[in-house]
Amino acid sequence: MGFACAARYERGLFDPDAAAGESPFDHHIYVIAGDGDLQEGISSEASSFAGHQELGNLVVIYDANQISIEDDTDVAFTEDVARRYESYGWDVQEVRWRTDSAYVEDVRGLNDAIAHAKAEIARPSIIILRTIIGWPSPRKRDTGGVHGAALGAAELRATKVALGWDPDQAFFVDDVVLSHTRGLAQRSLAVRNGWQTEFDAWAARYPERKRLLDRLTSRQLPPNLADTLPQFEPGTSIATRAASGAVINSLASSLPELWGGSADLADSNLTTIHDSSSFNPVGRATKMWPADPYGRVLHFGIREHAMAAILNGIVLHGPTRVFGGTFLVFSDYMRPAVRLAALMGIPSIFVWTHDSVGLGEDGPTHQPVEHVASLRLIPNLAVARPADADEVGVVWLEALRRTTGPTGIVLTRQAVPVLDRANVPGAQGLAPAHLASKGAYVLADAPQGRPEIILIATGSEVQLALSAREILAHEGVGARVVSAPCLEWFAEQTAEYRDEVLPPEVKARVAVEAGSAGGWREFTGDAGQIVSIDEYGASASGPELFERFNVTVGGVLSAARRSLEGLRS
Repeated sequence: MGFACAARYERGLFDPDAAAGESPFDHHIYVIAGDGDLQEGISSEASSFAGHQELGNLVVIYDANQISIEDDTDVAFTEDVARRYESYGWDVQEVRWRTDSAYVEDVRGLNDAIAHAKAEIARPSIIILRTIIGWPSPRKRDTGGVHGAALGAAELRATKVALGWDPDQAFFVDDVVLSHTRGLAQRSLAVRNGWQTEFDAWAARYPERKRLLDRLTSRQLPPNLADTLPQFEPGTSIATRAASGAVINSLASSLPELWGGSADLADSNLTTIHDSSSFNPVGRATKMWPADPYGRVLHFGIREHAMAAILNGIVLHGPTRVFGGTFLVFSDYMRPAVRLAALMGIPSIFVWTHDSVGLGEDGPTHQPVEHVASLRLIPNLAVARPADADEVGVVWLEALRRTTGPTGIVLTRQAVPVLDRANVPGAQGLAPAHLASKGAYVLADAPQGRPEIILIATGSEVQLALSAREILAHEGVGARVVSAPCLEWFAEQTAEYRDEVLPPEVKARVAVEAGSAGGWREFTGDAGQIVSIDEYGASASGPELFERFNVTVGGVLSAARRSLEGLRS
């Protein structure tokens, strides 16, 4: 579904005026799926979405052999798949190679069905192909025994005999097959040359679009993109989700390749690109959302798992950059696709808002506690939790610069202060926000030189660490505040830089994060303390909950004093 959406968006970006089927960017997406795929919930989510989107460039060939590891799928899967897909708005065909009395692989019949599916431009297509798994194995065909295991020597020999092959030959391919296969490139040359001629003509007609395509395929961002970021007034307060919305819209003006949306939470995630149409067929417009097949605003519906997988498909398909948002607690639904994005090393961007108990009265079902820590366990996933609006902009830029792995941007529902980073003459100001791209940096150092204690914080808790630093200074204790928006980016820095931010000899440390303590001991050491929430939340206002769980300035001070006293004793 992601490939099919990307193909349509890219067509709108590079060649929107060409007639259907006449653009070098027009092509079909093919899927080969099995019974297991159609049982998974994610395929239902994505298929429903594809029908709504009228993705006529999508063709699914469903190998309906009705066998899985537990043998006959009738033990668990008896629905009418054809009627289900008809209800999704798909074009449905059936090609029956399997009958009650015989099995005939009617390749021409399948080819005709594919040709019909390609001609259906207003609906996605599914071809239900009735087959026998393991044909013509004499004893294992049509059984679970051939689904996920080798035939074995005896059955392999019997199968070769059934095919008319020499059972004593191994790894043998007939010369006729080899000749036919190796001739594919030559047979396809005319088609390839025809496409190249069309592409070259397009490039000559639209040099600006060709330059855009070249920039996108080379993964380059426009120069001085940072200058387009919004300016936030120091001393004011704004939720980082709201800052993210402002950043998205500022970036979108310079990045036509940037598009995205939300899993039915646009007003909460603030992921909408303003003055843009929804990515929807024209007939899907609503009172609130104008529709355009090439629109920039994606509406995934309440389909978080499919959303993440579709984002991956869009990124894999081509050069655009896409994001999708939901509440952090619902990242649980997305996790398999997030993990695959990290495994594949692709730069999908996941926007997760309502990042802590600070979201308030929705209660423990919606208050993420273990989620940030668990997401950090996924290799090659960057989890970025910015402290204020300025760090949000830096995090977005860094996520866009990176092309070898996904980024999860974790944002607050509640307002947090925009830090005043101006260097006042004669005083020590806060460090500039651009250092957030290093993952962690010294935001405010000890007033009198070398720190006695280091306070490490992320997100909305950075303000608590800053306040605690001031109080400790009045008590004669020099504290350094380290803002650590992304531990994964910090781990990429040189050992010298990491030791400069967190000097190994400073053992008194406090980590502050409104979530699970998991992972923080690596940074605090045994002498350090962790201010965290290691139980489920509760239903109350955000400020009340921070007090209840002692994620407060007082909580940070108590932890700092315990760490210092432990080292002195």
